[in-house]
Amino acid sequence: MAAPIPRGLSCLTKALGWWSRQPILVTQFPAVVPVKTKSRFRPLPREPKYKTEKEFLEYARKAGLVIPPEKLERPIHLACTAGIFDPYVPPEGDARMSSLSKEGLTQRTERFRKNVASQLAVRKIKEFDANFKTKDFPEKAKDIFIEAHLCLNNSDHDRLHTLVTEHCFPDMVWDLKYKTVRWSFVESLEPAQVVHVRCSGLVNQSNIYGQVTVRLHTRQTLAIYDRFGRLMYGQEDVPKDVLEYVVFERHLMNPYGSWRMHAKIVPQWAPPKQPILKTLMIPGPQLNPWEECEETQGEAHKPQLA
Repeated sequence: MAAPIPRGLSCLTKALGWWSRQPILVTQFPAVVPVKTKSRFRPLPREPKYKTEKEFLEYARKAGLVIPPEKLERPIHLACTAGIFDPYVPPEGDARMSSLSKEGLTQRTERFRKNVASQLAVRKIKEFDANFKTKDFPEKAKDIFIEAHLCLNNSDHDRLHTLVTEHCFPDMVWDLKYKTVRWSFVESLEPAQVVHVRCSGLVNQSNIYGQVTVRLHTRQTLAIYDRFGRLMYGQEDVPKDVLEYVVFERHLMNPYGSWRMHAKIVPQWAPPKQPILKTLMIPGPQLNPWEECEETQGEAHKPQLA
């Protein structure tokens, strides 16, 4: 005879039987397989041989090496000045008045009076350039003047940079693009002579520049053609007398420096320059698209000068 089962246990058995009949859900976990990869080479941090800058300088001094100190300032090279120190004032009527007249004697007296400052400047230049002489320099200056202007004929700007300063170069090549220059030297009417010499420092007194003003009375020819070959200025076959006061400059502190053309002094009493000739095309008759222009008999119309 079976013993009676308590009520609480019968409920538990019924619940377990029901859960046992339910489907079992199995969760699959991803398998992790270790894979050996190529190991990278990581160099060990290298410790400096000299931990401080002072130790490095002491070791270099013992080895006989002199390390200059590093400067944060950027060096500036001043190849030329931005103007003329003491501009020479040409006497009015120069090359027109006779030296025997009253005005000519007055001009010569004033020139001798101003030569005192020039002589002091000449002595200063000779301290840096022992071969400088006021008697030989005018011929050298005239050669530089002629060669610099001849560079404009073939647009040789590389050679022109060695003959003129950075202050003078833009003035010489300004507005010459797409133009043709024909310049030639005919003769010297008077010997070239030095009329003004000055020395001055830039930024400080140790950075000295020398400027020499040379008087050139020459005969030249000049003609400028535009890009279409039309004459704009001057005449190629008509020489003219030209009186010029040209300033030459040199950086005296530079042992490899040379004298270069720096500027020109134009006096107030100088006559005005010849105006530039501009050519204009005469407009033809206005025609409709279906009309044709009837050419006039005889010589064709040429562009007239404005």
